[in-house]
Amino acid sequence: MTHGPNDPGSRDRTRLSRRSALAAMGPLPVIAAVTRASPAAAFAAAATAVIDPSARRQTIRGFGGMAHAAWIGDLTAAQRDTAFGTGEGRLGFSVLRIPVPENQADWSRDLATARRAAELGATVIASPWNPPAHMVETFVRGSQTNARRLRYDMYGAYARHLNDFTAHLRNNGVTLYGISVQNEPDYAHEWTWWTPAEMVRFLRENAGPISTRVIAPESFQYLKNMSDPILNDSAALANVDIIGAHLYGTPYANFPYPLFKQKGAGKELWMTEVYHPNSSDSADLWPQALDVGRHLHHAMVDAEFQAYVWWYIRRGYGPMREDGQISKRGACMAHFARFVRPGYVRVEATANPASNVYVSAYRGGDSTVVIVAVNKATSEVSQQFALANVTASSVSSWLTDASRNVAPQGATGVSNGSFTATLPARSVTTFVTG
Repeated sequence: MTHGPNDPGSRDRTRLSRRSALAAMGPLPVIAAVTRASPAAAFAAAATAVIDPSARRQTIRGFGGMAHAAWIGDLTAAQRDTAFGTGEGRLGFSVLRIPVPENQADWSRDLATARRAAELGATVIASPWNPPAHMVETFVRGSQTNARRLRYDMYGAYARHLNDFTAHLRNNGVTLYGISVQNEPDYAHEWTWWTPAEMVRFLRENAGPISTRVIAPESFQYLKNMSDPILNDSAALANVDIIGAHLYGTPYANFPYPLFKQKGAGKELWMTEVYHPNSSDSADLWPQALDVGRHLHHAMVDAEFQAYVWWYIRRGYGPMREDGQISKRGACMAHFARFVRPGYVRVEATANPASNVYVSAYRGGDSTVVIVAVNKATSEVSQQFALANVTASSVSSWLTDASRNVAPQGATGVSNGSFTATLPARSVTTFVTG
């Protein structure tokens, strides 16, 4: 639930045809609450985690976050490199989300960060909070007497506005991968409301000429009443490229989306904004920060999202602290972002080989296999991994726990496609085959 510059409350956080254009595109302070396992519980039993790279799932587009200079100030040059670099001490982000300002005079506000992110290989997307003021009318919505919506006679002009912003970035060295119709159209007390029917109408009648990928509907809570009508309308669906969603308060039970699997062939599925589990606690609070690792696991495995985008990159509750250093929450994200690169494919893996252990796996184009294992248990787990049809002699690993942040752990030998590793209590470990 994105909000403005004052971070109110705990919910802190607005021509070519598209088809032809797309064809051409082709050790840090930690606040820790430590519970030590008893010697008898030093190692929990676990089933073998079987990794099958031949069983392909979704293609990963990346992991990232939001830059919003108008609300919280721009990232510094060093912070951009920390966010989008891939080496040690970097987050490894490969997606940047920026706002679409309603006023053209503000269109270059996030350009420096967008340029640097693109230079470092990141994908850039953009979301609007409001159309230009002259395109908007107010109406009564329940108890809200000044609710805003896009005037019906301005739908075409609004599509041109999105196109013009896309062209402005392109002319200044940044090619947008996609642009959203509206940020959180169903939680718009402070910005512009859209009903599902209005969204479908715009997509059907006006989104076709938009010159980059179209993202919709970006429901604040992945409410399917916003996206089902798009998937069920062939004309609207034809003009959408990415079904985008936010995950504020969305229960894990609602992560799967059967209708998308049924009707979303050729479309992408992105999670374009979240902070988790809250915006009130320090991002260095441990083991709470480990919840981010589990959330990422479910977003990849259960929801099968192709991208995972945090809210503000730099914030006290975000992946980067205000001093520019990576937080514990950020370290959990880096276990995915640094090693699971754009174009990697999630592959089948035993998702829960032990209680409170969560495993996902990915394969790169060079047959590299990446495994991310989150252990939320209060005891260590001796975990065996079996790699089906993988010729690897070793795996390198990186570890985050109460005292370490994505710390290199050296190499472990692989014998007959199998290796065993200790997953420390309350930790996340990434393994990469070599």
